[in-house]
Amino acid sequence: MNFQQLSTLYPTITIQYDDALSNYTYTKTGGLADVTVFPKTKTEVKQIVDWAREQNAPLTILGNASNLIVRDGGIRGIVMILTDLNSVTATEDGQLIADSGARLIDVSYRALTEELTGLEFACGIPGSIGGAVFMNAGAYGGEVKEVITSVEVITREGEFKTYRNADCDFSYRHSVFQTNSDIVLSVTFQLTDGEPIAIKEEMDHLTDLRESKQPLEYPSCGSVFKRPVGYYTGKLIQDAGLQGYRIGGAEISRKHAGFIVNVDKATATDYTDMIEFIQERIWDLNQVRLEPEVRIIGENPKA
Repeated sequence: MNFQQLSTLYPTITIQYDDALSNYTYTKTGGLADVTVFPKTKTEVKQIVDWAREQNAPLTILGNASNLIVRDGGIRGIVMILTDLNSVTATEDGQLIADSGARLIDVSYRALTEELTGLEFACGIPGSIGGAVFMNAGAYGGEVKEVITSVEVITREGEFKTYRNADCDFSYRHSVFQTNSDIVLSVTFQLTDGEPIAIKEEMDHLTDLRESKQPLEYPSCGSVFKRPVGYYTGKLIQDAGLQGYRIGGAEISRKHAGFIVNVDKATATDYTDMIEFIQERIWDLNQVRLEPEVRIIGENPKA
């Protein structure tokens, strides 16, 4: 497949070949992509979607890659990274319209600037808007589903479509986009007028909690596992005596047992081996199955 022709066909799009995905993931791990593309507009997204469909080329979508592990064998085909599609617009009726590549953290602070309340819980979530919708991201008792009115997507057939909140099938760390493969382009949030001092105080409080409890000084993929019903993942791992346990350069955080941190040039295989080890140990000790929250994609390295 001649990916090189993409540069000729679409000269306005940033395109790179044999690109190390470790440059983009929060874990600083991951193998090569055949080609990475960085569209800046919805038209450019459609151009890549249409070309991939016509050429029968694999197309993988990434945002901020903060809750993601890319295996060491990398990803074949096109990896479309949407971080350059990142505008945020405020309306007069309390809405924020954010492109999918905008960071959720930045959108929460834009809400503060506009004196709007409803996104304070998101002030420490590093993912993109698209990733937040895909995962129904949440923290400190809030989830994005609570403030979303609509989601604009492009289908893999190149058609633009708008979902209302009720159509998104939101639940804990789940949305319909995990099964239908539609690509999130922008999201409309409905917020309410608030007192900026109170909004800022709540955001500062949540930021302090996050900085005091999470190992932000190391690369990581964020919270690794979903919360099992009736349990706290971090406590299960901590009570198992696993904090500080290492596989290669990956370590179960000594600060928060729900995180795996890259302390010494870890590979994606170190991460996936650690995830499997934790799952097996917690099952053996507690008969609790831990389900990954982090997405794991790409190919295993060749032997």
